[in-house]
Amino acid sequence: MNILELRDVHRTHGVGDVAVHALAGVDLTVAEGELVAVMGPSGSGKSTLLNCAGGLDRPTSGDVLVEGKPLAGLTRKQLAALRRRSIGYVFQDLNLLHSLTAVENIALPLELDGVSPRRAHRIAVQSLDEVGLGDLAGRFPDDMSGGQQQRVAIARALVGDRRLVLADEPTGALDSVTGESVLRLLRARVDAGAAGVLVTHEARHAGWADRVVFLRDGNIVDTSGPLAQPEDLLATGGAG
Repeated sequence: MNILELRDVHRTHGVGDVAVHALAGVDLTVAEGELVAVMGPSGSGKSTLLNCAGGLDRPTSGDVLVEGKPLAGLTRKQLAALRRRSIGYVFQDLNLLHSLTAVENIALPLELDGVSPRRAHRIAVQSLDEVGLGDLAGRFPDDMSGGQQQRVAIARALVGDRRLVLADEPTGALDSVTGESVLRLLRARVDAGAAGVLVTHEARHAGWADRVVFLRDGNIVDTSGPLAQPEDLLATGGAG
């Protein structure tokens, strides 16, 4: 089953001579159990693709479907509910609420969706444990390092039963060991039946994906299978 479908999606910012065609007819499907990495140079449309896929931006033309539901037909309230229940998003700029503790940031979308505060807190603590921050549950974002904030944002994106996880450079503020643990969590959620889209500029991170698509000037210009992991290259003698 396809969790995400983009059908001939265009997104244009501005008009006339100053128009920027961020997406120019993108077709992409991501099935349950599949992780797709999106690569491309700066300004190629990677973040715009994620924003349209997650309902944070509306295409100029074309269709976006999540679990078979066209996003264009949803009201703002319905779209917000879909994002809370079905879509986990790791933003490049994190978007944590600085007036809430780490555990409160993660529990909030659950509570907004009707989960009792006690149960939401318990689930949020478990999510923090999974990213190695269980002992920082009561700490505010401003009292955490950039890498710790990033892991809180990732825990928030993975909490609950979300079927689509969208990650925009999720390991950007993390060291290599912590970054690998985060990618392992993302991979595990996808293997459990979610669909994932990972924007990255690093081939070693794209190596966790089932498929890699390459964007340039708002177009998908190439698609490949999984990229070799560094240890795979060494094993085959391909590193030289």
